[in-house]
Amino acid sequence: MTFKSMMTAAALAATTLSAFAAGDAVEVQNAWARATVKGQMATGAFMTLTAKDGAKLVGVASPMAGVAQVHEMKMEAGVMKMAEVKGGLDLPAGKAVELKPGGYHVMLMDLKEPLMKDSTVPVTLIFKDAKGVEYKVDIKMPVAKTVPEGMGKAAAMDHSMHGKPAAKP
Repeated sequence: MTFKSMMTAAALAATTLSAFAAGDAVEVQNAWARATVKGQMATGAFMTLTAKDGAKLVGVASPMAGVAQVHEMKMEAGVMKMAEVKGGLDLPAGKAVELKPGGYHVMLMDLKEPLMKDSTVPVTLIFKDAKGVEYKVDIKMPVAKTVPEGMGKAAAMDHSMHGKPAAKP
């Protein structure tokens, strides 16, 4: 195992342990954020969430981003569209919900600085349980250019154009 692989594994273990500190209400696994380049103002963050008794992901925040939101990408009339998930993302009891490129994911926008490969980004996930009680889970996501080793194969979706002006025809 290379040093980089060991560091990624350690960051993932820390991510899962952080979630357990919130009382085992929601387990966070395989969290990571896509690295950016200078001038890139947005990126995606991905993970798998499993709520023990059911919950909703109602918000997200990061000191590295001016805006953080839960988004969904989906096909509408043959066109891929992305929009914020309003009202929160349902996490059915005991069912893993994957936030991945091309589907549900976290958008970190208005980035304050580039997210460098092999660094970490602090993120606060805000959940609401079935009784309406909100609680937060703080995690540190490893930053990578592609899906980190051991996280399975996910579709690659480029978020590099978010926050940039549209190209002129």
